[in-house]
Amino acid sequence: MGFLKRLFKNTYRDGGTRHGRSSFENLSDEQLESHLAVARYGSFHLTEAVRPSFDLQVVPSSGYRNDAYHDRETGIRIPVLIGSVSREKLFDVFIDMLDPLGPVVDVVLETSHERDGGHRDLYREDMDLPVLKSILYDFEDLLLNDGCTGIAVLNPRMPLEVQFDEHKLLVMYGQELVDFRDLLEDYGVEHRQEMKFISEAEHVHSSTEERIDEFRQLQYRLGIDED
Repeated sequence: MGFLKRLFKNTYRDGGTRHGRSSFENLSDEQLESHLAVARYGSFHLTEAVRPSFDLQVVPSSGYRNDAYHDRETGIRIPVLIGSVSREKLFDVFIDMLDPLGPVVDVVLETSHERDGGHRDLYREDMDLPVLKSILYDFEDLLLNDGCTGIAVLNPRMPLEVQFDEHKLLVMYGQELVDFRDLLEDYGVEHRQEMKFISEAEHVHSSTEERIDEFRQLQYRLGIDED
């Protein structure tokens, strides 16, 4: 199978384009293969899940910024931290981010494997955090490297939420985010309020049929029904 066919089978393009045109248009197989093979930008290492636009509208890098989510229906403003962490630290940071949520959490498993069906969220309530962590370690490779798998862990009683999304960004929601900020800085992730993330420009996600099977295994281990 030619690389272009593999590209469109195993990846999908997402995010904005410049002047309505994709940076991936009119590229040769060799140019595409070379670009998608690049996983390191300076000292920052990407996972296999996502790649930036060919023209590098956003160059992947480490850092975090403060943001906010505005609920239009209620008018509530929820503080948000968004972090980009290099691959070698990423999973450890995510696991440590779960501790402030408390001993019992809710889980939302996120999937966009079936693109025609759109993005789906699969829920599991009241899970012991140590049990969840054990399962997540078993599926570390999937969570890091599948561009169609994301997971959110939350405690609605606090309320706090940690999202490890399909772009492999860490997104924390809640009124009290100081513990998450301190943890990022403990891992050497610096505050950069003007930084842009890979999700904010054109980019490509990567997945395979094998990843879909792994996702279903993770769903089963978490005790999440299809409905």
